[in-house]
Amino acid sequence: MEFPDDFNQLELVNTHGKLIPRGSCGLWTGSEDEDGPVEDEEAQSEERYLRKEESLRDRPAELVLWAAQNNRVSTILRLLSAEASLAHSSDEDAYTPLHRAAYGGHADAAASLLAAGSRVNPRTVDGWTPLHSACRWGHVAVATLLLHHGADVNAQTDGGLTPLHLAASHGSSRKAGWRHTLELLLSQRHLRAGLGSDGGERAGELARRCGPYHFLFEMVEDCASVLPGP
Repeated sequence: MEFPDDFNQLELVNTHGKLIPRGSCGLWTGSEDEDGPVEDEEAQSEERYLRKEESLRDRPAELVLWAAQNNRVSTILRLLSAEASLAHSSDEDAYTPLHRAAYGGHADAAASLLAAGSRVNPRTVDGWTPLHSACRWGHVAVATLLLHHGADVNAQTDGGLTPLHLAASHGSSRKAGWRHTLELLLSQRHLRAGLGSDGGERAGELARRCGPYHFLFEMVEDCASVLPGP
């Protein structure tokens, strides 16, 4: 996908975030809110899940995407045991089951997919990897899992954004997940924190502009300044 020179993907993420898949809270078919309020939420939710699974029984590629989005680990395992290649399914935007599990913060689902051979760095049509997805929403457990399996910490989207950019863009939120995600990324040995987006902005600059976690970058810079050169 080509972008104009002045395209700001981060601005699009921030202004149109409601249109970006968010796992079980997203706008994909099968969102847990689709049937309205229920009296016995837990029991009725399970009933709705089962109905949805039955409706997708003859469409396993769509079912595994939905199952990853909703953390239906038993369904994922059943599908992949019958056909392991379903781990590489994707929707029209090239989001894989692993992307959907990462968006939702579903570590168990992500672990099941990776154990079945899911690729750890697949890219969407916009160049997002599952690690981008996890870091966008501050899901540190999933981000840790992906890095352990070889996720590219420096992967850049078509707009030049790294996972670090996406984690740093939430400085206005004090949710612990984003701080922990930043700490995780900044601790990675091969991190290239100075990578700029297509607009030329580095993640540290973005953090300083957005809010309270810029000091994490300053700590890393201070540590780097006292290390001996090569």
